[in-house]
Amino acid sequence: MNAALTRLTRKGSAKADVPLFSVIVPSYNRINQLRGAIDSVLAQTFADYELIVVDDGSTDDTSALKEIYTGINFIFQNNLGVSAARNAGIRAGDSKYIAFLDSDDIWLPAKLEKQLAFIESRVDIKISQTNEIWVRNGRRVNPRRRHIKRGGHIFIESLALCLVSPSAAVIERDIIEKYGLFDERLPACEDYDLWLRVLSHEEAGLLDENLVIRYAGHSGQLSEKYWGMDSFRLYSIIKLLRDDKGLQAEYAHAAKQSAAQRGALLIAGAQKRNNQRFAEKLKEILILLSHEDYSSIDCQILLEK
Repeated sequence: MNAALTRLTRKGSAKADVPLFSVIVPSYNRINQLRGAIDSVLAQTFADYELIVVDDGSTDDTSALKEIYTGINFIFQNNLGVSAARNAGIRAGDSKYIAFLDSDDIWLPAKLEKQLAFIESRVDIKISQTNEIWVRNGRRVNPRRRHIKRGGHIFIESLALCLVSPSAAVIERDIIEKYGLFDERLPACEDYDLWLRVLSHEEAGLLDENLVIRYAGHSGQLSEKYWGMDSFRLYSIIKLLRDDKGLQAEYAHAAKQSAAQRGALLIAGAQKRNNQRFAEKLKEILILLSHEDYSSIDCQILLEK
């Protein structure tokens, strides 16, 4: 049997059969890439984990992998989106830590082992990530300066763009219980939404070592499917301002500014595309935003893509 499928008993665990990590891999119509992701998890040098693969209603032969890979928890559901798939995986697990891996990415063999050592050295950290290698259209590329990962209190920086990669991230299960699951109303930017909620109160840890290979440029990526994804990010910021009563004043001010800037850009884009209905709704949202009347904002139009 593959050593990675044999669980090690965690010291001090109340349940000997509870793994330390739940590794959650959502997938939709990516059978070949998914095999690479699964193989990279099974090749880990650290074995105390459960691997949960959530097939989000694939129409290819993904279901056949259940017969090829034994010892893996396969969950099959209707096509509900990546948020619902990740949430299903979270609910199915019973570990202290949750690690995510997108089905088109892979881990290097020491990823879990080294990340656990980092976590144990920083007991104050509830969310951490590693660095990663970027491959686009088969060629290694360097991330732009603004995409370079950071550790620490990075909420304000994270308003501009998502600075946490799911495939590189590990969180304590308590984080989900405290800040909530992925928002299933979002067709994309669901990670941006969750990380904002978490980073508004938590410090991010960074293991400055490339332990993930992140692939881009292929078909099927959500970033290629939706235009105007700033509308999803605007939705997330407004939701945070509305719901987080404990958001510190500096963060609230930065969030409000970011929302106003995104709204202005979206209005300009809508007018360019002659989408006057969207532009007028956005103007109404920005007026309410300026008055900090967040509870009166109807964000549904921001999700209509």
